[in-house]
Amino acid sequence: MNFYEHTIIARQDTSPGELKQLTEKYSKIITKNEGEVVKTEDWGLLNLSHLIKKNKKGSYIHFKIKGKGKVINELEKNEALDKKLLRFLTVKVKKFDLTTNYFSKKEENEIKESVKD
Repeated sequence: MNFYEHTIIARQDTSPGELKQLTEKYSKIITKNEGEVVKTEDWGLLNLSHLIKKNKKGSYIHFKIKGKGKVINELEKNEALDKKLLRFLTVKVKKFDLTTNYFSKKEENEIKESVKD
């Protein structure tokens, strides 16, 4: 069993309801192909470093997946055909970091740090 981190970038004009549908759609594809979604994170609307298909921003959704290589093949095949997506990226990792939230607001991070002290 392999561990993967998979991120998709949806178009900036995608509604929150459509983002939820995308998350459910790709989660079903993963489970249908004998994979497991360990965690799903919605990173929100972020600026892109350069224009992609005339979009300056994109909505990021991040999956932590446990499964075999065929899960990723099937997932990427479906994403390549989806007109709502700008890009997708899959990275194979040795283990998941399930505790750190890199895209939380600065205020939340400052509160967590002051509690630790």
